[in-house]
Amino acid sequence: MGVTPFPQQAMCSERKMSTDPSDVTLHQLGPDDLGLMAQLLDLFGEVFEEPQTYGAKRPDDAYMARLLGGDHFIALAALKQGNVVGGLAAYVFDKFEQARREIYIYDLAVAQAQRRRGIATALIEEVRRLAAARGAWVVFIQAEKDDAAPVALYSRLGRRQEVLHFDIPVAAPVEGQAGCDPASGNN
Repeated sequence: MGVTPFPQQAMCSERKMSTDPSDVTLHQLGPDDLGLMAQLLDLFGEVFEEPQTYGAKRPDDAYMARLLGGDHFIALAALKQGNVVGGLAAYVFDKFEQARREIYIYDLAVAQAQRRRGIATALIEEVRRLAAARGAWVVFIQAEKDDAAPVALYSRLGRRQEVLHFDIPVAAPVEGQAGCDPASGNN
C-alpha cells in the first residue's frame, strides 16, 4: 500500500463541533486563510506566553500560503463568530521504513475563556479523521509532565509514551563553505 495523496476536498473543510454546534466550528486552513492563520499565531503567542516567538518574525504571505496549501502541514482553527478561539498546527511525516505517515501535533491551544468546552478534544478528533484519510497510522503530541490538563486529555485519547526530548543546536556555518540554500540549488 502506497501513501495516498491528500484529497483536495479535505482542504478548507469546515465542521460543526458536536459539543456545542451552535457557536463553534472547526475549519481546516488553506492558502486563502492568511488572516485566520495570523489569528491562530496570535492565540499561540498568548496562550503559551511567547508573543515574540509567534509574532516577531512571521513569514511573508507567499511562504504561509505555500505552507497552508502543502501536503505536510495541517492547521485547524476553532472559530466562534469568525474569531479563532482554539487551534492546532501539525506536521505530516512520510515514513521511510514503511509506506505510511505519522502526524505530529506541534501546537494545540484554546483561549482561556473557551476551555472545558471540548474544543481541544474536537480539534484532536478532527486531526484523527484527517490522519485516516491521509494514510497515517498514528497521531502523536508532547506535553510537559507538570501540565495536568493536557496530560489528562491526551491520556484519555491515547497511550502515554515516556520519552526524553533533546534540542540540538544547529551547527554554525564553516567560513568559506557554501551554505545549503534550497532555493538556489546549493545543497
